[in-house]
Amino acid sequence: IFFDNTTQLHSSAVATVGFFDGVHQGHRYLIDKLKGIAREQGLVSMVVTFDKHPRQVLHSDYQPMLLSTLDEKLDALEETGVDICVVIPFTTSFASLSAHDFMEKILKGHLSVNCLLTGYDNRFGCRREDGYENYVVYGREMGMTVVDADSFRSGVGNVSSSVVRRLIADGNVEGASECLGRPYRLSGTVVHGEAKGRTMGFPTANIRIENTMKIIPKNGVYAVRAWVSGSEKAFLGMMNIGNRPTFGGLSTTLEVNILDFEGSLYGEKISVDFVKRLRNEVLFDSKEALAEQLRRDENDVRTMMK
Repeated sequence: IFFDNTTQLHSSAVATVGFFDGVHQGHRYLIDKLKGIAREQGLVSMVVTFDKHPRQVLHSDYQPMLLSTLDEKLDALEETGVDICVVIPFTTSFASLSAHDFMEKILKGHLSVNCLLTGYDNRFGCRREDGYENYVVYGREMGMTVVDADSFRSGVGNVSSSVVRRLIADGNVEGASECLGRPYRLSGTVVHGEAKGRTMGFPTANIRIENTMKIIPKNGVYAVRAWVSGSEKAFLGMMNIGNRPTFGGLSTTLEVNILDFEGSLYGEKISVDFVKRLRNEVLFDSKEALAEQLRRDENDVRTMMK
């Protein structure tokens, strides 16, 4: 449901509020708690989220590096099995609401929230000093129970969107996948490149990313699975992110060699799931030396992803 001033829900709900970038394991842990409370109390389970990162509105020069587009986030939230997802347009006027007014006017008044589940270290409203204890007091005033959830921990510690972003920026796509519960994905359109890989027997698809706000993993070579529009199966692949130093490249490109694929990809939409970082991008002495390394990379990919 995309929220506006006419939105009025009548079924009593238990809700949780957040941006939910990436819908990672910590978010899913919270939503599982939400659904459990809903079952126990006979309420509707509800996730309240926003159409854009709040800092985009609060700081006009802020360029977010996101884990998911809005569509990807909503698809992932739907997969959790929550009853209702409410998307609130994050505007300057909305940002001016205090936590009390947000709870009273939006959650209670429009969305019929009887119980609010707050996530680990979650804060909302224009008064950033307000926290869980304040929400409990506000809720008591308006007949809303407020409960908090503990954090979800994995092998990398407490799982948060900022932790996942840092892992991806460092090239640790395996750690990011553990936190997300699925591989990190980039999608885009195949555009014409310089066809250098084709001359070595490794034709690559040059990808123009759809959403420039999504974070790009650290430069290097990755084992990936590639999904081509119109095809129902995933192909193994090798992806290079960087400036192709062996060919004197200056700009950063994202190029994937899709193994065992035949046909033209120009203009096609492609999605890439990152599985493992194989190595750094390297300046080779010759095109032949690079081709030999690519053969070793291909063997590594086929072996690890049988």
